[in-house]
Amino acid sequence: MNAQKQRMQELVELLNRAGRAYYQDAEEIMSNLEYDRLYDELAALESELGITLSNSPTIHVGYEVLSELPKERHERPMLSLDKTKDVEELKSFLGEQRAMLSWKLDGLTIVLTYRDGGLYKAVTRGNGEVGEVVTNNARVFKNIPLKIQYKGELILRGEAVIGYRDFERINEEIKEAEAKYKNPRNLCSGSVRQLNNEITAKRNVRFYAFSLVQAEDVDFRNSRMCQMEWLASQGFETVEYCTVTRETIEAEVIKFSERIAENDFPSDGLVLIYDDIAYGQSLGQTSKFPRDSYAFKWADELRETELLEIEWSPSRTGLINPVAIFSPVELEGTTVSRASVHNISIMEELELGVGDRIEVYKANMIIPQIAQNLTRSGVKDIPPVCPVCGGKTEIRQISNKR
Repeated sequence: MNAQKQRMQELVELLNRAGRAYYQDAEEIMSNLEYDRLYDELAALESELGITLSNSPTIHVGYEVLSELPKERHERPMLSLDKTKDVEELKSFLGEQRAMLSWKLDGLTIVLTYRDGGLYKAVTRGNGEVGEVVTNNARVFKNIPLKIQYKGELILRGEAVIGYRDFERINEEIKEAEAKYKNPRNLCSGSVRQLNNEITAKRNVRFYAFSLVQAEDVDFRNSRMCQMEWLASQGFETVEYCTVTRETIEAEVIKFSERIAENDFPSDGLVLIYDDIAYGQSLGQTSKFPRDSYAFKWADELRETELLEIEWSPSRTGLINPVAIFSPVELEGTTVSRASVHNISIMEELELGVGDRIEVYKANMIIPQIAQNLTRSGVKDIPPVCPVCGGKTEIRQISNKR
């Protein structure tokens, strides 16, 4: 990132922090004179660079409530990627080619279209053929540029994601246990597809570009990585990537995997795509997959153990939520002895009872979960009274998330 773009992002963050302090907390963290000076500096940078971020204080994005999300057919179908958990298969796929290796983010894929330097349209992947138009919501993603330098028609794909910290914060605010989201991906999907984009704005959705589909009259030197660098120059945050060959890919996969625990964003693997655009396109596609790319999925480490207890964990709202306590096992380098079961419906689906033999794993190598129940003795551990206050418990069926 060049110094001007970095300064622009610093100014957006600083001015927004000052605005929140002034309007929400009745505090001043800078004088009006200083605010105006920084505001003018930001406006000048935006004009010079031709980039305006969605959360810039120089623009006001109005909130709007829709009655429904319209559907739209993609101009180019979005195929799934062929998958492997074997690095040797990636080496074979690479051959003598150079390729781009990047995170496979676990969120909601979005196709963005820009025309005349402005965001024109945003459509979800949907079923790959038809998606939902979410332009209204994309305008309030935290890091999306609403204006860019390029004035031609630009089509790109990326992943909308919500980080683990925001996921935990938002779930804590939801009172009903059945209404809580199981993982950041489900939360992101629900947030991006809201009819009221004020709700989307509060969810801290971020967008990471991972593929350029179309930008006429730009010389990308037949390189995918050149495309990514160009997208970054237009103000997009791109998914993190690196260059690999058959000789280097194994070491790079290990480097990515070692950083999963420190990432705030969810990732369920990596994506490999040939850097040579023309070569990749010449390979065509199968009925299901493009032949120029491959998805590498983390090989989930499964451990068998014994369910010792269902702990009923109280929340601030008076709800008690089931947590599975099991004999400690080593998973992905750490000792694990508990996993959230989320709600009673999942307990019933697993026929989960104390004493059962269960298999556990870490979803996306992060969140401990029960993979399956091997003995399925049945649910028999729902407490009639709250273990904290002694009050009578009741089960509620919640059908809709907020």
